[in-house]
Amino acid sequence: MRTTIRLDDTLLRKAKAAAAASGRSLNDLIVDAVRAALAPRPSARQVAELPVSTGYGLQPGVDLDDSAALLDLMDDFKR
Repeated sequence: MRTTIRLDDTLLRKAKAAAAASGRSLNDLIVDAVRAALAPRPSARQVAELPVSTGYGLQPGVDLDDSAALLDLMDDFKR
């Protein structure tokens, strides 16, 4: 479909230069720009669902402030 758009001179010069630099026509550059502007974008307020543990919480003897002890406990768990 044909239509007329009005661009200020500076924007038109930049668009023509960008089209030439990318080896495309001005029409193709404008079509791609309009498609990109209309493409659906993920909502910034999307909430991610996080997994919830149904475990028993912190086990006796585990001190989250003692990283060396945590590493030891994890090593024991691997065995």
